[in-house]
Amino acid sequence: MRSDYLLGNNGLNNISFFSPVQDGLQETEALVRSQSYGAHPDLGAALEHLLSSGGKRIRPALALLVGQMLGAPRDKITTLAAAVELLHNATLVHDDLIDGALLRRGNPTLNARWTPPATVLTGDFIFARAAKLAADTDHLPLMKLFAETLAVIVNGELTQLFSARGLTSRENYYKRIYAKTASLIEMTTRTSAMISPVDESVIESMRVYGYNLGMAFQIVDDVLDFTGEQAEVGKPVGSDLLQGLVTLPAIYYAEAHPDDPDVICLTSGCYSEHERMERLVLAVGKSSGVKKSLEEAEGYIRKALHPLEGMPDCIERQALHDLARYIVTRKI
Repeated sequence: MRSDYLLGNNGLNNISFFSPVQDGLQETEALVRSQSYGAHPDLGAALEHLLSSGGKRIRPALALLVGQMLGAPRDKITTLAAAVELLHNATLVHDDLIDGALLRRGNPTLNARWTPPATVLTGDFIFARAAKLAADTDHLPLMKLFAETLAVIVNGELTQLFSARGLTSRENYYKRIYAKTASLIEMTTRTSAMISPVDESVIESMRVYGYNLGMAFQIVDDVLDFTGEQAEVGKPVGSDLLQGLVTLPAIYYAEAHPDDPDVICLTSGCYSEHERMERLVLAVGKSSGVKKSLEEAEGYIRKALHPLEGMPDCIERQALHDLARYIVTRKI
């Protein structure tokens, strides 16, 4: 088994929140990789490339931790974890193609190696296998929520593609990061509770945990887009703003500096002026917007931790607590 699949290539192998689910992650890996069996050989190669290119595996770990904490059947939470991981990877395949990204986590994307038609079809195949695994849980409400979440993600991508460039609207930003990241994490923790022998109040608590965790996760990602090193983040610093996408640190900066000519340029639709946007990226990275964004992420984490207080006192609950704290302290 490849330990880099389980924990990524980001030095996470000593992080405690993975410890209770090591065996489950091994089983999840095997199930994910088996989804290309009998398919075109190049699909197997593409799936191997995606799974071996790093990543934190937080989503399948979440499914397993919540399910183990709440007493879900092992086979169902493993199947759910694999479905969630495949869905996540499918969205990345299409995202990278839409953005024209040639690197992710410092590694070549699939569309850097294949033609656009082949990349689209590969993403479609992975979506289909994710849906099949969701169906294999034999839980109709889970299957419905899985499909609804995919629709939210796709609708969010379309909104970002057609009507989000240059906007410094907080409402638009929160909707975007919910669709992009929080919706899938919320679905993961909620569905893991749904297949457990618990009542609706516990399911709702796990939804609240996942929602807030997901919002914090994306805000920190957006901070790292300004403060991280390109070699660590795996993409150019300020890449979102260079594409005209305004994230929370830039929103804070724009609110504090409405008369900055570069801010005016951004909001007026001339974000294609690369030199101006590069200057704005540097200004945002040095501004108080970074600290304020991290404080906002901390607020979401506090909201995520509250529902854990009523959960069973076990190593999985502690791991979920540690994972939430890691979200706002990570460097990559």
